[in-house]
Amino acid sequence: MFTYLNPEIRERLIQKGKLVRIDAKGDLLNVRLAPMAGSAALNLLGPIPLPLGRGGEQPTVDWYAAVRSTELTEVEALASALSDSGGQHLFSDLASSMAVNSVLVIGNPTGSEAPLVRVHSSCLTGDVLGSRRCECGPQLEAAIDRIAQDPGGGYLIYMAGHEGRGIGLWAKAATYLLQDEGEDTYQANRSLGLPDDSRDFSDAATLLWYFVGNRRIRLLTNNPKKIADLQAAGLTQLTAVKHVVGVEDSNRRYLRAKASWGHRFNPEDID
Repeated sequence: MFTYLNPEIRERLIQKGKLVRIDAKGDLLNVRLAPMAGSAALNLLGPIPLPLGRGGEQPTVDWYAAVRSTELTEVEALASALSDSGGQHLFSDLASSMAVNSVLVIGNPTGSEAPLVRVHSSCLTGDVLGSRRCECGPQLEAAIDRIAQDPGGGYLIYMAGHEGRGIGLWAKAATYLLQDEGEDTYQANRSLGLPDDSRDFSDAATLLWYFVGNRRIRLLTNNPKKIADLQAAGLTQLTAVKHVVGVEDSNRRYLRAKASWGHRFNPEDID
């Protein structure tokens, strides 16, 4: 995903407070200074009003786009070099592994003592194509509805680069073929020599520090790894809220595998 902002537009956004930089604890940094090598700081662009056409509530939310500062700096430097050399026509040929995450602010959660939060991993097959091999699409829509209906509102953080629990779309396609031969979702990962779950939730933790801070968090999740990773980042005032939706014959085997791995399902949730 290639990303570039004209320097004049970038400065205008900074002056309007629409482009900020935050450190791993959610504190503001000087967005005009070059980030230190290896920095975990995030650049945050927004808020942007976004009327949603998903779920039953279909609320209008405030959207923020977030990207690691070091990755953005590398891409912007390359874009500037191309522009200076008259190579603008090459922009369409550039590609970067930069992951741009999103935050949806739903309702008015700034005054809530314990906002409802969903940290959702990207799933093209489920979220976009509507596949029922997993429950990701229904989880996404149900999370939007549950947060919109909650009196305190909350936040949905959409994590890019998490396809297939972090292995990427190409490898995920291969695991689907292995699953069709009889392996479960975790066995298929191992057959490819890949981890069961390689997702990194550190950027999600940074965004939660910025938007929620020291308040309590009610997290819509069944995943013990997600809980442990966020707590390890210091977000200890976190309570898991079960989020089981979209159970169908086509994904029960997949959900049973997740339950055996440790996801917090009861048998009646699946069967």
